[in-house]
Amino acid sequence: MITGSTQLLGVIGHPVKHSLSPLMHNAAIAHLGADYIYLPFPVAPAELPAAIAGFAAIGLRGFNITLPHKQAIIPLLDQVADVAQAIGAVNTVLRTDAGWQGTNTDGAGFIAPLKSLRSTWSDVTAVVLGNGGAARAVVAGCAQLGCPAIQVVGRSPEKLSQFLQSWQTSPLTVPLSVHPWGDLPTLLPQANLVVNTTPVGMAPQVDASPLTQENWDKVCPGTIAYDLIYTPNPTRFLQQARERGAIALDGLEMLVQQGAAALELWLQQPVPVEIMRQAAREHLGLTS
Repeated sequence: MITGSTQLLGVIGHPVKHSLSPLMHNAAIAHLGADYIYLPFPVAPAELPAAIAGFAAIGLRGFNITLPHKQAIIPLLDQVADVAQAIGAVNTVLRTDAGWQGTNTDGAGFIAPLKSLRSTWSDVTAVVLGNGGAARAVVAGCAQLGCPAIQVVGRSPEKLSQFLQSWQTSPLTVPLSVHPWGDLPTLLPQANLVVNTTPVGMAPQVDASPLTQENWDKVCPGTIAYDLIYTPNPTRFLQQARERGAIALDGLEMLVQQGAAALELWLQQPVPVEIMRQAAREHLGLTS
């Protein structure tokens, strides 16, 4: 029930109508009986400064950020957490007495389902497919887990070099190396964790995979294969992983966990992760 004291939360992006965040957050808010509502706010890039000023004026408690604003938001904030500085992007903002405080819960969301699979990560080599914004959160997450080797693979030598250089002043200690796509046959046999951060496999190319069958032949059974894509479910990448005997993880849990971490920050209380998960799964038709 919306009252005169209901506080606003939300998500900004361009576009934003596809976001599952309002569905997940409002389900959790209703379960808790909290006097909040979470709304989607479509904000064009040119309107970002005006939107942030408007949010302050109306007393918005906090908001999430999706594409294309995760980096552009940083100069408009009063404080940026170390983890967000390391990743180079902000996905969660909280209004405080000192102004807007930005952080990033993507890394925490990424590692949440991994923690139940292994008790230690000190012997894990991670191969990360792609070197875009999503890869940054994955690299930070792998570093936080304690992986001693994080190998990022991309197709553009220039972008790989820029990616590597961008971590040189990171607050995190990141055991990072970058490699051209052609190195995969030598990297994959040593990998314990393979993460797809590319958009390959999303609609409309649902039959595509970032790895060829020849590459999958190099992957050891029991390797964790993690696709950040959560629809379609499963992706071709995860179908191939299961055929190879790998442990398959999709990106839905990362979406749920990063959202739960943000909501907990805003409400300052534990939140019902299972309620958020159930709402997202039902919306996507994943009822089994």
